[in-house]
Amino acid sequence: MTVNTGVRLAEPGVVTVHDDGTLVGRTSQYEKCLADMAGVYRDAAAYQAEVAVRGGDTVVYRVEESRAGTGPGSLMVGTSTLLPGRIGAEYAMTRGHLHAQASRAEMYYCVSGHGVMLLDGLDGRSRVLEMTPGVAVNVPGYWVHRSVNVGAGPLVTLFVYDQDAGQDYDIISDAGGMSQLIVISDGGWKAVPNPDHRPYQR
Repeated sequence: MTVNTGVRLAEPGVVTVHDDGTLVGRTSQYEKCLADMAGVYRDAAAYQAEVAVRGGDTVVYRVEESRAGTGPGSLMVGTSTLLPGRIGAEYAMTRGHLHAQASRAEMYYCVSGHGVMLLDGLDGRSRVLEMTPGVAVNVPGYWVHRSVNVGAGPLVTLFVYDQDAGQDYDIISDAGGMSQLIVISDGGWKAVPNPDHRPYQR
């Protein structure tokens, strides 16, 4: 039996995810360089020293995306490849964001590497969730989130969210950073309070 929905159906799609973050079937991609990370790390002097040594055009993470269909309910599927390293005591991280449509959720699945998902709820709660291959993190709506690479190799995650979610990157910088910092500790990592953090404003 054929049902006429009155809607032009999108074509189903297939993407192939590789351990290095390559997404075969991607429709777009972008990179963030060291120069794009100004204001992200608490230790501004260490950040400037890193830029002076490595150059502002050094790639620190790469995102590959695949969009299928348009309109309500259409999903964005992609990979994020965050290279290892530290700025001062802090481990390498993404810029982080809250969705512009703050109610939109997102799922992250760790493909390879060792990372931490740093989360701040707009209600004042904070969570630090470790990611290793095979672990998925469900980020509900109204949670600011950021990936941190605490391993020796690239952190590759697969993400899925509604295409209409959008990103609000400024909410973190306007709050003086996220409420916790992921820093080196005895060769490993630990979460410590960020003394510069202020309540998020929406």
